[in-house]
Amino acid sequence: MRIGIFTDTYPPFINGVSTSIKMLENALRKKGHKVFIVTVNPEDMSYHFDDNGRIIRIPGIPTGIYDYRLTTFYPIRAVKRIKKWNLDVIHTHTEFGIGTFARVIGKQFDIPVVHTYHTMYEDYVHYITKGYFDGPSKKIVEYLTKFYCDKTIEELIVPTKKTYDLFKEKYKYDRNVHIIPTGIEIERFYKENIKTDMLDILRKKLNIKTDDIVVLFVGRIASEKSVDFLINNQKDLVKKNKKCKLLIVGDGPDLEKYKKLAIKNKIEENVIFTGKVPWDEVPLYYNLSNIFVTASHTETQGLTVIEAMASTLPVVALDDESFRNTVVDELTGYLFKNKKEYLNRMLKLIECESLRVKMGNQARINSETYSSKYFAERVLEVYRLSLKGKERGKNKSYISRVKNTITRGLHGK
Repeated sequence: MRIGIFTDTYPPFINGVSTSIKMLENALRKKGHKVFIVTVNPEDMSYHFDDNGRIIRIPGIPTGIYDYRLTTFYPIRAVKRIKKWNLDVIHTHTEFGIGTFARVIGKQFDIPVVHTYHTMYEDYVHYITKGYFDGPSKKIVEYLTKFYCDKTIEELIVPTKKTYDLFKEKYKYDRNVHIIPTGIEIERFYKENIKTDMLDILRKKLNIKTDDIVVLFVGRIASEKSVDFLINNQKDLVKKNKKCKLLIVGDGPDLEKYKKLAIKNKIEENVIFTGKVPWDEVPLYYNLSNIFVTASHTETQGLTVIEAMASTLPVVALDDESFRNTVVDELTGYLFKNKKEYLNRMLKLIECESLRVKMGNQARINSETYSSKYFAERVLEVYRLSLKGKERGKNKSYISRVKNTITRGLHGK
């Protein structure tokens, strides 16, 4: 199969969507499929090909939201190159920018479009509105999302039931919605694949001792991730165990604010901020740690949780639909509803190494469900459905034309 993946975010840009797309691309190629990428140039306004012409990077304008760029440039030479790819199916990972371009290409060359909905946009409206007109803006987001995910595609993929319910219950979406949890290349995070000398170097760099209990968060440093919840509660954890350190990996608009919060709580020695780290070094940080935590309430799935599980870490996560199908409470970690539950569960894990090992080992076993191979197989099934749907549409169109011809003939027209 010849597959075109259209996305606004792709390596070297690092985030959950970018990582999942690269993983899917690799898994599909291993299965013998031809994969082509259309994305935004993350660095400047130039236009070029990568990977022997299998990747087209189109100029993009900075949006002001993190490092995202949005493109409205659809060069004719890009269209000509895509036409030569002779794609069987298009898989989009964004509703706007490159996503719009994908839908234009799909219609122009009669290629079925499959879409994966990654982002709960209503949770991010405040970055654009700055607190003004949030209500109307969310309505606009809802309208645009329903339009792009209903009128312009053959099949829709979502990663969790939480997102499924958004479309089926709130948006009243009446077409197919396939729940396919995003997979990852879990082997990258296996302890046996991590070089111990690299861990030693990183530990020394971060001033982490071998007997420290490292609590890890990986993600964007922004208000919707509730990193302040972790920092504020770290103060109570440190009172119980001075060797407990919170390691915060990532960058974002609130990084400086949270550094000041750690200082305000007088725990700056027990809260370590790394800032942005290279994609290929991320597994080191997981394997340096003892427990993974997240209090985020805006995830569609939470790929970092799966990465932590593959790294043999127990997970303590907010009791949210995004995490309930991933974290098995009291088996692979704990789910919490409030501060009291969070502290109680964290102290259990901090104080009991055997419990951490037991839950971590089970998390590693459960992470197999999210392997890239299994994920790619399920996505391929949706591709095949889209091709069948497109063929059915052609047949219906042909039958309709025949019926109209016969009707006109019967009426002497």
